[in-house]
Amino acid sequence: MNTLQLDLTGIYPFVSKDTVYSWADKSKAYQAALHAGTGLGNDFLGWIKLPSEISEQDFDAIEAAARTLQQHCDYVISIGIGGSYLGARAVIEALSPSFAPKADAPQVIFAGHNIGEDYLSELVSFLRGKRFGIINISKSGTTTEPAIAFRILKALLEEQVGKDAARERIIAVTDKAKGALRSLATQEGYQTFVIPDDIGGRFSVLTPVGLLPIAVAGFDIRELVRGARDMSALVGEDVAFEQNLSALYAAARNSLYQAGKKIEILGNYHPKLHYIGEWWKQLYGESEGKDHKGIFNASVDFSADLHSMGQWIQEGERSIFETIISIAEPNTTLRIESDEANLDGLNYLAGKRVDEVNKMAELGVRVAHIDGGVPNIRIVLPKLDAYYIGQLFYFFEKAVGISGYMLEVNPFNQPGVEAYKKNMFALLEKPGFEAETEAIKARLK
Repeated sequence: MNTLQLDLTGIYPFVSKDTVYSWADKSKAYQAALHAGTGLGNDFLGWIKLPSEISEQDFDAIEAAARTLQQHCDYVISIGIGGSYLGARAVIEALSPSFAPKADAPQVIFAGHNIGEDYLSELVSFLRGKRFGIINISKSGTTTEPAIAFRILKALLEEQVGKDAARERIIAVTDKAKGALRSLATQEGYQTFVIPDDIGGRFSVLTPVGLLPIAVAGFDIRELVRGARDMSALVGEDVAFEQNLSALYAAARNSLYQAGKKIEILGNYHPKLHYIGEWWKQLYGESEGKDHKGIFNASVDFSADLHSMGQWIQEGERSIFETIISIAEPNTTLRIESDEANLDGLNYLAGKRVDEVNKMAELGVRVAHIDGGVPNIRIVLPKLDAYYIGQLFYFFEKAVGISGYMLEVNPFNQPGVEAYKKNMFALLEKPGFEAETEAIKARLK
């Protein structure tokens, strides 16, 4: 096995294979619309051809900038929120050692994804006196959460090393021509990378938004992109429906949705996949949750969550289905030893690999959940490495484009995200929001 595998057999007790395959003609039309740019949201389709369009010059520029930060910094703060944060964190968390920083690269720390005063205060205290740099990721430069973090951390960096040295340790990833961050970068002389106009944040992990922090952390961005490039060919519009993994996944999800399964739980049996789940939640929730439609997305980490959410999944309301990401082969080998006293009763496992126990837990849960009325989709990655994560990212991206069109929504906008911002700005009495401030204060009396 040298590519991602998709197993739909666990849904067929609930929806028939014929039902899933009945989407074939519509899927072909939706893919044609995606590739021709004739469907909803066609101004944000740059991600479709992105893997094959990243050039050697692009790689060289990103890797050179990463080396500069690596030479001057022990810590690099990647500032961003949503799509400007989750993709990079997902890759870095998946590939990093669990209990120690990667030895040959700076530690990448994330900021700007919350407005926690304690979080920022503790980060400032931690960085005081340390060698650090900043990657500031924002198309506008005015998004509240990252803008606050950048203002505070920029001041700390300039205080510690001076403005001239700070310029060499700050990189801006932003709009090519406009916005507050672009203006500041030009004024201060920061090195910059561009967020393409036609790629939305949640699809931006293979742009400098994701590739630069990943490269700084010491991981192979070329392998990540190669995986996405290979998957883009495997799920291209010319690939027959029955072989097109993204089309099949989209059709399976929508068949289950029409059968009353309104919640999709993404599960894994590998603790390093937690932030893959967080990235996936944004990609699918922000793409599909519109017009009072869409599957609700949640994620769980097994086997830990089997001892908490497992009860609800097994016996709660039958409105859910599962998609499980499984890793075929771990990167290390650890066997369970025999113990003479055998007080824990585990000698029946002696000589077995820990992963064999994990796989049997996965299979046992799959059977139990299907028996309990939970349809189960299984995605298998041969290994957990940059190449297969690249495959997984593109597989999910292509699938959500098709799935959004199946739902008859625009999968590439996010109008609902603006609602909280308007209220927050009004409550903070931001200039230009005077009428909204008066209205919301009257409402809250």
